[in-house]
Amino acid sequence: MNISAPVFTLTLIAHSLTQAAEPLLSWNDTAPKKEIISFVEKVTKKESPDFVPIPERIATFDHDGCLWAEQPMYFQALFAFDRIKALAPQHPEWKDKEPYASVLKGDMKKALAGGEKALLDIVMATHGGMTTEEFDKIATDWIKTAKHPTTGKLYSEMVYQPMLELLDYLRKNGFKTFIVSGGGIDFMRPWVEEVYGIPPEQVVGSSIKTEFKMRDGKPVIVRLPKMNFINDKEGKPIGIQSHIGRRPIASFGNSDGDLQMHQWTQAGNGARFSLYVHHTDADREWAYDRDSHIGKLDKGLVEAKEKGWTIVDMKKDWNKVFSFQD
Repeated sequence: MNISAPVFTLTLIAHSLTQAAEPLLSWNDTAPKKEIISFVEKVTKKESPDFVPIPERIATFDHDGCLWAEQPMYFQALFAFDRIKALAPQHPEWKDKEPYASVLKGDMKKALAGGEKALLDIVMATHGGMTTEEFDKIATDWIKTAKHPTTGKLYSEMVYQPMLELLDYLRKNGFKTFIVSGGGIDFMRPWVEEVYGIPPEQVVGSSIKTEFKMRDGKPVIVRLPKMNFINDKEGKPIGIQSHIGRRPIASFGNSDGDLQMHQWTQAGNGARFSLYVHHTDADREWAYDRDSHIGKLDKGLVEAKEKGWTIVDMKKDWNKVFSFQD
């Protein structure tokens, strides 16, 4: 049945009004949704004693496990593994050298048996030795084509629909939204604006050292295989202070790596809001917390309960996890 132009226009208007009247449609009408809306209302109404001027409405979001999925492995690690395979012809020695040999054999468990050092070696070998522009293109091409090993979806489709709605809701209420992640800042910056509506200058992340050089008369910034700053745990408040220069009034995360960001947020004056996404849905996503090697949530869960921070039970509080789900 064809819909006439006037009727179609009215339908769109009605849909827009419904969305405006009912924010966070993928959130069930449970405590977390109510707490978010209550906080936003009290800091945005001028007559409220908790009113916060727009320039001070800063909200920070962890990335892995908070805005997009992080299982069965951090997605940037999977990106690094793909880079090992792409670069292998230039490095024949990798066939017999760990952790590269195990990556090339597809044995990810053995590749990461060396812990953080092994992963750092892989990242340094695959993320350095090129200009920032070259790395931007590599990261962008990967995010447009690489697919999740379990779902077969593009990684950019593995983002949480409720969190996209939350970002939009906060921005409509005068908040400036930042990603504050342990992931690589230059890995995220090329594509997060398209996926989340967060521009590259509002991304805070881990970084490697860089160097300014002239090549054929052209200035370039070269990425060096040396770590510069790790934006995780105690590093997150430092990264926030260095990049943003304002303490957030709201912070969102999912793991113990976000605990210090929440503590830093809560230590400020006035109304404050901190939220943990608790992965409890093994059917629509994954269920994990204290015993997980990825996105471990233990101390943060204890402190959140003690201090009354908001905890999202993914299974209970979200009626949709990913946009591609019914």
